[in-house]
Amino acid sequence: MFKGKQSYLMGAIIISAGGFVCKIIGAMYRIPLTALLGGEGMGIYQMVYPLYCILLTVSASGIPTGIARLVASGNGEGAEKKAFLIYGSIGVLGSLLMFAFSGALASIMGEEAVKSCCRALSPAVFFVSVLSVVRGYFQGKSNMVPTAVSEVTEQIIKVGLGCLLAYIFKNNLTLAVASTLFAVTVAELVTATFAIIAYLRHNKGGISKNSQKTPPAKSILKYTIPLTLTAMAMPLSQFAESAVAIRLLRQITQEATALFGIFSGCAITIINLPVSISYGLAAASVPQIAPFVSSGQIKKAKRLAYKALLFTLAISLPCAIALYFFAPFAVEIIFKSLPPSQKQTLIYLVKIMSQNAVTSSLVQTSSACLTALGKPLKNAVTQWGVCILRVILTAVLIKFTTLSVVGAAISANCCYLVAVILNFCYIIKEGAKNENYAYRSGHRRKRFNLKG
Repeated sequence: MFKGKQSYLMGAIIISAGGFVCKIIGAMYRIPLTALLGGEGMGIYQMVYPLYCILLTVSASGIPTGIARLVASGNGEGAEKKAFLIYGSIGVLGSLLMFAFSGALASIMGEEAVKSCCRALSPAVFFVSVLSVVRGYFQGKSNMVPTAVSEVTEQIIKVGLGCLLAYIFKNNLTLAVASTLFAVTVAELVTATFAIIAYLRHNKGGISKNSQKTPPAKSILKYTIPLTLTAMAMPLSQFAESAVAIRLLRQITQEATALFGIFSGCAITIINLPVSISYGLAAASVPQIAPFVSSGQIKKAKRLAYKALLFTLAISLPCAIALYFFAPFAVEIIFKSLPPSQKQTLIYLVKIMSQNAVTSSLVQTSSACLTALGKPLKNAVTQWGVCILRVILTAVLIKFTTLSVVGAAISANCCYLVAVILNFCYIIKEGAKNENYAYRSGHRRKRFNLKG
């Protein structure tokens, strides 16, 4: 199972199926979780999770795509071994920082429960950094099965253990939320352990014969750092957005935490379901496009990039339409335990944000294409720009209008659309630039040969 190599479409289908199953399990997880924790508990959960994502991004998020790109290009033999050392160390540091600054974060957020929640979740940062290296290695080999299997396993453990612990401690809200986050730590530990075993079994002979080809740390960081910077933008903006939005919402309602929990913990969960379907197209694009870029076949690389984007649009557009029209049904099924007033708010948010099923999907695929084309820094610029815009726009819409939390939804819509447009422009521009360079180089070689 772990030695097979799949075609582009088969790899995309495998990883998309795994991602979609994870999202379905995650969405179903919200049913008992919301019933046990309530809107306030979900709000606390969403206060802590963005910080975890920030640290996770630094230690892990750029790894799978960066390592996959290096391995797929044929110039990254053994890259994963150095990545284990580099990002394992960063993961340890991230875990220690999350634990050490849990008290300070609780003070900033104005919620004492955040402290114990951060500490319960902190070890997961290290485990995910190790797991991400293994996923990147197999993706670079065009084998998406390990990623899909590990994601589903991780989600099952998190959901099963999380529900059990939340139920056991349901009479203590702080302990209940902290225990669900501790379940994430346990899930990452178990999954990382099995991933390392799978890697060692696949790599029995090691790479001693090709050790001279092992790329320097600089080559690994060349791709992983821009991807890390790109991935950091979203959780940082979510963290800033949660702090800003909750403080502003408290000026107009006593249910600010619950209201923001409905937006970030419920509405976005539903929106992300169809986005997960197209995730496989993004992951499978990198090992398909990168070899053509390395060999100078830019036209073929661009053709594959456009193909991936068209597939993404074809999948995400019907999903967005379905989200809009079936929002009440989805809310009733997934978040049945919410009070009627909160359900109505959630339905309205899902309808407004349904277009994000298209724009979010296109952003993740176009980002992967830019990485495969060797321009990950372009995507980093886009993500940081739109995320800063998102926080500012959210604050303005909540503060100076009567939109309340709906302002955050409108802000997200605007920013994802801007990100899609910028990424498209970069892909077109870079492709044209590389084609012109290849043409001029070929023309000069031809002229030289004629003269000779």
